Amino acid sequence: MDAQGRGRDEGIDPADQWVLNPDTGDYELRLTPSSGRSTASAGTTDARRPGPRRRPKPETARPPGDRASVPGQRGGRRGAGGGRGDRDEARKPAGRAAAPAAGRRKAKPQKSRKKKALAWTGGVAAFLMVGVGTAGYLVYQHFNGNITAVSSDGAGTGGFSKDRAINVLVIGTDKRTGEGNEGYGDAGSVGHADTSILFHVSKDRTNATALSIPRDLIADIPVCPTQLENGEEKDIPATPGGRFNTSLGQSERSPSCTMRTVTELTGIEVDHFMVADFNAVKSLTSAVGGVDVCLAKDIDDKDSHLKLAKGEHTLQGEQALAFLRTRHSVGFGSDLSRIEIQQQFLGSLMRKLKSNDTLTSPTKMWSLAEAATKALTVDDKIADINRLRQLGMELASVDPKNITFTTVPVLDNPNDKATVILDQSKAPQVFSMMREDVSFTAVAKQEKAEAKAKADAKLKGEMAAPADVRVDVYNGGAPAGSAQNALDWLQNEQGVLKSTNQANAPEDVKKTQLVYAPNQADQARRLADMMGLSASALKPTTADAGEMEPMALTLGPDFKKAGSPLTAPAKAPDDIQRVEADKAVCAK
Repeated sequence: MDAQGRGRDEGIDPADQWVLNPDTGDYELRLTPSSGRSTASAGTTDARRPGPRRRPKPETARPPGDRASVPGQRGGRRGAGGGRGDRDEARKPAGRAAAPAAGRRKAKPQKSRKKKALAWTGGVAAFLMVGVGTAGYLVYQHFNGNITAVSSDGAGTGGFSKDRAINVLVIGTDKRTGEGNEGYGDAGSVGHADTSILFHVSKDRTNATALSIPRDLIADIPVCPTQLENGEEKDIPATPGGRFNTSLGQSERSPSCTMRTVTELTGIEVDHFMVADFNAVKSLTSAVGGVDVCLAKDIDDKDSHLKLAKGEHTLQGEQALAFLRTRHSVGFGSDLSRIEIQQQFLGSLMRKLKSNDTLTSPTKMWSLAEAATKALTVDDKIADINRLRQLGMELASVDPKNITFTTVPVLDNPNDKATVILDQSKAPQVFSMMREDVSFTAVAKQEKAEAKAKADAKLKGEMAAPADVRVDVYNGGAPAGSAQNALDWLQNEQGVLKSTNQANAPEDVKKTQLVYAPNQADQARRLADMMGLSASALKPTTADAGEMEPMALTLGPDFKKAGSPLTAPAKAPDDIQRVEADKAVCAK
């Protein structure tokens, strides 16, 4: 006997039999009829009177793909997410609410429960907002079985925690595998990193930045230690000055190589990756009931096969994929124009997933869970539904108004018009803001931090004259030649003549740091001001130094060149491309 046979009407979607228990934060199977149903439809007298129910006989297991089957549920036993909720539901008389027992605490108002449900499911929706999420509320083996994972090859941190920022790389591949994708051409392609977004969530979870990386960007692809599909370990050679999109698929490169390339490009350590193909776009947009888009003009793109009139449309499946692949009919007809409409689309998807229509619908959430876990490939460190659930919950508090989509600032490549290169006047600022966890939107906490920084600046104290600054410069993980580069700049441009190059440090550091004694504080302030060192880079000792003893400046991987500040700017460059997630924009 299946779930519908246990006192349920015929034709009911099993997803509608799952209800949220706000006390535990888990979805549980409701085996009794909803209030308002006739006793005839209930099909059992046990459901009409209080008291324990008789456990039904074990049912015949259905295949995992059968929607009527409930993963983890056997013979009436509660699944992994079950708790008191399903037993209490069974004790309620059908058609009316049970009175609270004497001595028991009064139930919380319904409004409070709804808020709990929305806050809890918001964590699940957070990754789905950018097309990369999974259903964190169903911790059952059924969904674990859907997940496809590949090795991270040691490229990422392999974890995340509540006390630091989270960085997840979302890779959209143009591989044509899967049903219905034969007509897009290039059927034998192993795929590229066609669409890549580095999703950064702040340490305090108040804001997020989604950074799109152009596929045609010239970037250095590093050596990539890779576990091949046959289990063989192989170091795939580096490609200096290659196209970014060749970091995946080409030369047997896996998603871990794209992750290494992003870290090489931005200096940002990535925690995890997720890969979506054409079918992921089609299934996820269909599961949510379509994504709303706006067109400022008619579009008839012969390459993407998108044909839509000016105005508002709701797209899903093949149409949604065609919209995301369109570039010749929007903007300047380039990949950069395509990135802009992708960001507009993802912002709309985010708003749809944050709406009550989605969050309060068990049917939609079930469909999203099924679609996401089947459609996405993740790294092996998060190839577990519980781990993905935790990751989704970490993102629950991010408000769409504090989520910014932006693109790596680039310029046309003067040597090859088909590619682009980094805009060195803007890109380092964007990367620095993400590394230092600076929001691209003015959240309240950031405003307070800026006010405090201004107040601290007034209390800095006196600075030594450049000629009185005495410092030894070490290379502790910066590019080769950095110590001499910094020394030349300090002596020739800043007047710090009492400085020396001490070559390589005894050990590398994660970030540039300045070690100084208490009686050298005025010198440390001057050097920090020159180089743009943050407060966290200053490492005071406990004992005073001798009169002729120098401070120790150790340059880390964050040091690029002398004269380039190491602290992140307080705000992003004004003229970079950006889309706020809470604002609807029409594609032009």
